[in-house]
Amino acid sequence: MTKTLRALRAGLLASVALLTTGAAPAHAAAQESIPGNGLYLTVTHGDARSSDTRGTLLLCDPPQGHAHAEEACEEFRAAGGDIDRIPPRADVLCPMIYAPVTASAQGVWDGRRVEYTHTFSNSCVMGAETGAVFAL
Repeated sequence: MTKTLRALRAGLLASVALLTTGAAPAHAAAQESIPGNGLYLTVTHGDARSSDTRGTLLLCDPPQGHAHAEEACEEFRAAGGDIDRIPPRADVLCPMIYAPVTASAQGVWDGRRVEYTHTFSNSCVMGAETGAVFAL
């Protein structure tokens, strides 16, 4: 190998090493603090995969993109960004009919990733347990 090729190879390896070591901390930092509060919400009806899926984007700074954006953002904010912490509605009586719906949410809330999927026995139970968040 000539001196020029060795120097080029060494320079290329050094560049790759610098890029690789610099990318990991930047990527980790980007994942830890993501600005904005927004979720992509879907509701799928049925037991298995179905073409009956509705979805919308819920943005909360300011509330928009969702039929009940203000109410959904307020409930989500009060629950600290955790759908499981939304208090169930005590004034709702749901029928004991099995018509499953699966609610999913993916997005970012206060810089943290949100991943949520839950199957409810019917849409009434889903609404009673998740408030306006999945009222698409």
